[in-house]
Amino acid sequence: MEYAELPDIRFSEEDAAAIQQNVITVYEGLAGRTLQPADPVRLFLSSLAAVIIQQKVLINQTAKGNLLRYASGALLDHMGAFQGSKRLEASAAIVTLEFALSIPLASATPIPAGTRVGVQGGKGTIYFITMEYLEIPPGETAGMIKAKCSESGTTGNGFLPGQINVQMDPLPFVQSVTNLTTSSGGAAAETDEAFKERIRHAPESYSTAGPQGAYEFWAKSASSAIKDIHAFSPAPGRVTVVPLLAEGEIPGEDVLNSIAETLEDRGIRPLTDQVTVSAPQPVSYNTALTYYISRSRAAEVPGIQAAVSAAVAAYQLWQRSKLGRDINPSELISRVMAAGALRVTVTEPVYKTMSATQVARSGTTALTYGGLADD
Repeated sequence: MEYAELPDIRFSEEDAAAIQQNVITVYEGLAGRTLQPADPVRLFLSSLAAVIIQQKVLINQTAKGNLLRYASGALLDHMGAFQGSKRLEASAAIVTLEFALSIPLASATPIPAGTRVGVQGGKGTIYFITMEYLEIPPGETAGMIKAKCSESGTTGNGFLPGQINVQMDPLPFVQSVTNLTTSSGGAAAETDEAFKERIRHAPESYSTAGPQGAYEFWAKSASSAIKDIHAFSPAPGRVTVVPLLAEGEIPGEDVLNSIAETLEDRGIRPLTDQVTVSAPQPVSYNTALTYYISRSRAAEVPGIQAAVSAAVAAYQLWQRSKLGRDINPSELISRVMAAGALRVTVTEPVYKTMSATQVARSGTTALTYGGLADD
């Protein structure tokens, strides 16, 4: 059951007027007299009622904080520990580097773990560190190894092949080094909402029989960058896991391999399952609309235009942030109207149903302001 389907819960009454009136009524019954609005006793009781109200609010918040829906911060961390789950720390972007030698050598060439390679034009402020020891065999001139960004978070994401090529730790006979893949997988620490979702699905991980929920739980546990996941079985004994990264980013080869390594653990994957981790299938759509603003709001036109542009960008982010989310122009219209438009005519996109392994990707965007219109 989703949180939205559950009613809100209250452990203690917080109605300030009712609490204050109850305190005064009890005193009047005990004292046998009526308190006027300016009576010093009434003012004193009102101050006591304020303290009682604050205590009831704290009681309510504390009690609700023991429920997963309302928990946050350190309390949520303790809930996760009870379920055997730990909040994912910020992750660093990863990439595959290739070290090339100037000539073939008769002996193996070592590339130590921790070798630093900088970003072109980065002036040494952004660099990647090899994660393991690499040895280029005798007679060969190149070797590949994974590296991670020196800074956790999104800083190291998005460097295209060839952009990470500055040797910060010169090595004998190493002529050049470059990245073969686009760096990806960097993300901030897991948010409360994302952690709550993993805690909800933690019981799925108790099974070693390979249920869908277990694969999705363990795949999400591989990195805080993973926003959404879908696991399914296309054939008996075969499992396909499709991840989606934060802000709708499609994972690269390095992130897919990292998830695959996590799922390869014998405590997670049944011996009979052949697991494949694949990127989602992008489905492109264009955005084209014309919007009008009420003539009564003529003075607000510049602000509304900016709000409409922001609303369209927010819609595009919403559209690509979940696997299988149908391309829905009604959502776009709703957001543009909420931004201040009087009416909206959407040419693109049209409604399109998506499968669980597909993700929407925005193409061209054309926003046309149609002018002022009468209500």
